[in-house]
This record gives sequence, C-alpha cells and structure tokens, in this order.
Amino acid sequence: MSLKLRFKPVSFSWVALHPQPRGVIQVIGGAFFGTFGPMFFYRYLLESLFNRGYTIILLPFNFTFDHYTEAGFLIKEQYRIIPELVRMAKLEGYNYDIYQDNSNFAWIGHSIGCKYIALLEAFSSFPDDPDAIKQIIREVVQETSGSLSPEKQEQKVQSVFNDIEYLIHELRLKNIKTQNLISYYVNPEDSISQTRTDNSDVSVGSLFIKSQPSLLLAPVNTRLDSAIKPKALADFLIRLGVNIKPTPEETFALIQKSRLFNLLGLIYFKSDNIGKSTREWFLDVFKKPPQDFRAELKGGHLRPLGFRLGNFVINFPDSFAILPIQSVKNRNADFEVYVTQLLNYLEQKRREKQKSN
Repeated sequence: MSLKLRFKPVSFSWVALHPQPRGVIQVIGGAFFGTFGPMFFYRYLLESLFNRGYTIILLPFNFTFDHYTEAGFLIKEQYRIIPELVRMAKLEGYNYDIYQDNSNFAWIGHSIGCKYIALLEAFSSFPDDPDAIKQIIREVVQETSGSLSPEKQEQKVQSVFNDIEYLIHELRLKNIKTQNLISYYVNPEDSISQTRTDNSDVSVGSLFIKSQPSLLLAPVNTRLDSAIKPKALADFLIRLGVNIKPTPEETFALIQKSRLFNLLGLIYFKSDNIGKSTREWFLDVFKKPPQDFRAELKGGHLRPLGFRLGNFVINFPDSFAILPIQSVKNRNADFEVYVTQLLNYLEQKRREKQKSN
C-alpha cells in the first residue's frame, strides 16, 4: 500500500494519521526550522517515520525565553490531541486502539527542542507531595544560583514552584477530561452519562511523559548569548533580569535529580559544534544513554533537515562531510536507519520495563 504523508491541523499542531499505526511520534524541531515550515524542513525524516508505521504529531516550536512554559504547552497539547486521534481514526475506519495508551507515544526532538522534552522527563519524577517538589526546586536553585542572596534564591524557588504546581493542577484536570473524551469517542452510548471514565482500555498514566521513549537529535541546552547576538546585548538583558528559564545549569541539575531518562536515545554529529557541550555533558557527566542507545554520525547540527526530490534527498549543508544532494539509499544509510534502529531499541526496552512492573 502506497501511503502519502498528509498533515491536518489539530489544536496548535499538525497530525499525519497512519491507517495501521505501530505507535505515535511527537516531533519538535529547533529554533526557526521548527517554527517556520517544519513539515518542509524536516520532510524526509517525517516521511521515513510515517512510512515505517508511525502516526506523526508535529508540534510547533514557539520562540520564548521561558522554557518551563513551553514545556508545559507541549504536554498540555498532548492531552488535547490524544482524544482527537481516537476520533479521527474511528471516523476514517483506522485502528485506534494504540491511541488509548499514552505509553505508545514517543518523542523526537532536534536542537533546542530537545530541552523541552528533557524538562518534561525531569518533571515526570516529581513526587506527589508539594513540599517535596518545592524542596527539589530549592536544591536546584541553591546549587546553581550561588551568586544570589538567600532572599533572592527563595523568591526564585517560589516562582518556579508556583508555575509547576499550577501546571500539575491543570494536567490532573486534563487527564480526567482526556480519558472521558476517549471513552466517549469509543463508546458514546455507554459514556454519555459518565462523569469519569471507567474504560479499562484507556490508559493515560503519568501526568508527564514517564514510560514514553525520547530520541534526542543534536540536543542543545543553550545560554541566552547563544540565542541573542551580539553577546553584549545578551549580557545587558541578563543584567536587566531577562534570562532563559531554566538556565542551562538548572536544566542539567533537574535532569540529574530526576534519576529517570532510562528510555533515552541520542544521535549526535561529528561536525556539530553547536551541540558539542550538551552532548559531552550527557555522555561524560550524566553517563546516559548507554552505548547501544546512542550513535555518532557524520554531519553537522542541521543533519536531520532535508526533503525528497524524486530519487534524491536535498540536505541543508552545514558540514563538508555531507553532500548537499544524496540518493535516497545513501541518505537512509547515513541517518534514517539509525533513527529507526534506536526507536526499535527504545520500544523494546519500554515493553521489557512494562512486563517487569
């Protein structure tokens, strides 16, 4: 069966519904390419994933300094989209069972888009007790904001805690609403009078993305001076109190404290200087992912970009190691085959963890 990748707008995102899905992949690209025309810039990668049996959710990248807010937007978007996948699939006569369990959803990020996924993974480890969450945030702030006075540190702790506590409250409500909607779309006659789903086929477990595999492509955890040029302007904004939230140091501390990231894959590129410090932190400091779940490939930071023209793929060259035009066969052998392999490894590991729990 010849399949055509076609995206439809759903909520704030774009969805390509597969008729026989093996899973769902949520994709968020980097700055600019993930904002303006991601379905064009990442076209060949998206086609490859779709042709391998995945329903694709292409999430918008919104440029903001508040990465806490953006990560929260992404997880709320997942809750908005899941019932729509069930409704759309049922309407088309497609298989929709896989959408009723959010552990069948995976993430692929590129560049700074990976940071949002990492934050959601870190949030997945938060305990239920608000005081315990606040203590984790306090430890992160104390470890990374030594130049601030104790009073300023506590103000920062309270601000971050308020945002996360409100997000958790929103997600709890969305979790219930999502399960009710799924149950209604599957069995409208049985669910019309229900106020809370009791459909055993519906499983929206963790509020965040625990049990959902993540594949990071050339991840970047940048400072403000990497997002704004010249550096003098970035320094001036920081002095005025404008900065990325959380800072790179805070992000790394949150990741370490989570003790998760056990369903993590990493692809990085030999000529990528933009993501060099971030990948070195993952490999040398965090010591994850293990060797079998990562790949070092030829190319630079923009290697995941490209679109197909006949039997060839037009790459966005940022490295002399990669030709701007490759045959489909060579492009697959150089990149997409590793994406598929790592996704398969992560899915196998996810199933093994589910059986052991």
